[in-house]
Amino acid sequence: MPPMYRPAQSHLIKWLACCLLALIYTAAQAQTTEQASGVVKTVSGFAFIDYNGQRFVAQVGSPVFLRSQLVTGHNSTIGVTFRDQTVISLGPDSHLGIDQYLFSPNEGSVGLVATMARGTLNYVSGLIAKLKPDGVSVNTPTAVIGVRGTQFVVRVDPS
Repeated sequence: MPPMYRPAQSHLIKWLACCLLALIYTAAQAQTTEQASGVVKTVSGFAFIDYNGQRFVAQVGSPVFLRSQLVTGHNSTIGVTFRDQTVISLGPDSHLGIDQYLFSPNEGSVGLVATMARGTLNYVSGLIAKLKPDGVSVNTPTAVIGVRGTQFVVRVDPS
């Protein structure tokens, strides 16, 4: 190739590299701009947050996002406080998925739906249950719990 084309190729490669870096940066920003539904307040033993195909060790202060799966090991617990002040606590060997979390009360958009696959859950209502009592439900393998009060405990035995 004649020498006069090399500078053009060099600029093209630099331009493509910049575009690739901008794309990677934009994708990373999109993943981190989702507002957390809640935050881990307590952990004992081994607890994990499964999110977007990755498993993270739960620590105090860890964010919990929509579509997160909360998992505890033997003799382990985790406590999460959501933006509306709903509090959930999971006991040992538990698995809870956050299927829906909406908290935009000024726009009339509130709701919480979770699926309890196994273990124990202590639920304490926050603002969502007060603003829209029928907007909170917890699915289990055998029943759907509609939240009408302020607190309940459920245990789901493994199959």
